[in-house]
Amino acid sequence: MGLFMWIEKLAVGVLRVLTPIGPRYVQLSFRQRVYLLWVFRHFQSLPHKVLSQRQQRLIDRLCAEDQFVSWSHVEDVPVVGTIEQRPPVEAGTLSPEYGHSVRAADASPLAMRQRP
Repeated sequence: MGLFMWIEKLAVGVLRVLTPIGPRYVQLSFRQRVYLLWVFRHFQSLPHKVLSQRQQRLIDRLCAEDQFVSWSHVEDVPVVGTIEQRPPVEAGTLSPEYGHSVRAADASPLAMRQRP
């Protein structure tokens, strides 16, 4: 991969997450792009299960934050890497902030911030 491609991925790259309903694209911060460029330095795509626990938590957090962008916005944007076979998030996941089970409807970041 050429230097220009690395610079472009570092500047504006997105993460592709393959889901049962098709690929989703996650907008990343600069720090996240740097970290994920390192993770994907030898691979274009990786299965979720081969990532370290830290990397899996990052991917899960990115997906939970709902920073997805539509294909029309990323058509010409380079993909930093692709996550394959990500397990679905279960309806009764534990909230790290509150230490109790939350419903899927309450799992959005906005709903989590509004709880007392």
